[in-house]
Amino acid sequence: MTVRSVGQIFKVNVEKAPERAFLHGPDGHVWSRSAFDLLAENIATKLAASGAESGERVTVVVEKTPQAFAIYLACQYAGYVYHPANIGYTDTELSFLVDDAKPKVVVCDPLRISVFEGGGAGVLTLDASGEGSLLEFDDNDEKYPAYSAESNDWAALLYTSGTTGKPKGAMLSQRNLLSNALTMLEAWQITDADRLLHILPIFHTHGLFVAGNTSLCSGCEILFENSFNLDAVFKRLPEATTFMGVPTHYGRILSDERLTAESTAKMRLFVSGSAPLDAISSDTFFEKTGHRVLERYGMTETNMLTSNPLDGDRVAGSVGQPLPGISVRIRKDGGELAAVGEIGIVEVKGPNICQGYLGLEQKTKDAFTSEGYFITGDLGFFNEKNYLTLSGRESDMIISGGFNVYPREVENALLDYEGIKEVAVFGVPHPDFGEGVTAAVVADKQGLNPKEIISAVKKVLAAYKTPKRIIFMDELPKNAMGKVDRKSMKVEYDDIYR
Repeated sequence: MTVRSVGQIFKVNVEKAPERAFLHGPDGHVWSRSAFDLLAENIATKLAASGAESGERVTVVVEKTPQAFAIYLACQYAGYVYHPANIGYTDTELSFLVDDAKPKVVVCDPLRISVFEGGGAGVLTLDASGEGSLLEFDDNDEKYPAYSAESNDWAALLYTSGTTGKPKGAMLSQRNLLSNALTMLEAWQITDADRLLHILPIFHTHGLFVAGNTSLCSGCEILFENSFNLDAVFKRLPEATTFMGVPTHYGRILSDERLTAESTAKMRLFVSGSAPLDAISSDTFFEKTGHRVLERYGMTETNMLTSNPLDGDRVAGSVGQPLPGISVRIRKDGGELAAVGEIGIVEVKGPNICQGYLGLEQKTKDAFTSEGYFITGDLGFFNEKNYLTLSGRESDMIISGGFNVYPREVENALLDYEGIKEVAVFGVPHPDFGEGVTAAVVADKQGLNPKEIISAVKKVLAAYKTPKRIIFMDELPKNAMGKVDRKSMKVEYDDIYR
């Protein structure tokens, strides 16, 4: 049999070693490969009994649990299109997603059931303890129909964050998911000898595909936590070999005195993604542990695109080199390809790129060049060793006095100032410059002087890049994956220069 899906590879792993431990739950319960396989099989059958058929959407709005992860595997087995949504979304946001996705079955937390009842989809429940009608199996139910995956079959529907408008549903195929999982296994040398400490949400590509798919395909064991908790992290680190997190997680881990070379002695690989990890945090982590965090770059629509090397120079602040089989290029405003060191739009091409946006033919067309490259909307540049550094989103770029200002460059300069812990740079309307460069700062000591900070930045950056105003915050607004929410700050401080 030709393997064409992540689910098929996990089936092979089950056959090889059915009693091998696969998932260690937060409560101490251990699922073997065969036990987790059976759980997913039963869920697939339950979804079929509730109306789901191969190729139809299953929307999942539940807390992270091992049972919730098994829903994804069930969809792989039966050919359902897996559509996860953030449990933190409002009823209005969820209603939009369901109206757009048009699922045949919804699995939700019992507390949210009123949002979905009467909408035409079958509704099943799963609560935060891993119980609900989803797991009330009936021996009389016919097993879900056999599904033989094809590479171009639609496998998952993940919505973009919607920072530039209404969320768009990225349609990902079995080939998109499987090719990227196998590429990451090779790049990071993940094997069944590894033990992944899984603390990421599974409604997002990082926790679901980067962490989840590599585990299902490699057969490695998962130390599964329902959420990020420092005590749980440090309790399980001695058992783990790999860890995947976002910069917010690393910031909290760095602030804990339990982070030492001894506590991470058995670790093989720390991975960071979903947002840039600042160079200071990267260097401090290395000083404390002897481990250099590996940064990589991906998107909802593309899975993983680049990575710092497993063996070789891991450049702090860079997201590394293009992964095998993936083409990454930089194109300037005028349309010509950028030279080394020149900033432009990142464009990508490969078997990992989504099939387009659900129901949005024009937006899908606009997202690709005539040569088939996906236009990421991210700004970046390559150095002479082909390492990619991101400079921010095209939509985040500030035009001040007619000059382009890239937030990341200003943020890096501010982070070099003693006492600044976190920073986000954004532009808001300015009567003289069009947009005023503005910096939101989180300080780790008292008494920082905004004028002194601005004066220091002027020594390393051109005047037009220097912030016109420093705003001190207790913490930066962020989304669930630790990405700074510049949009909310731009709205809040829209009139500070007026």
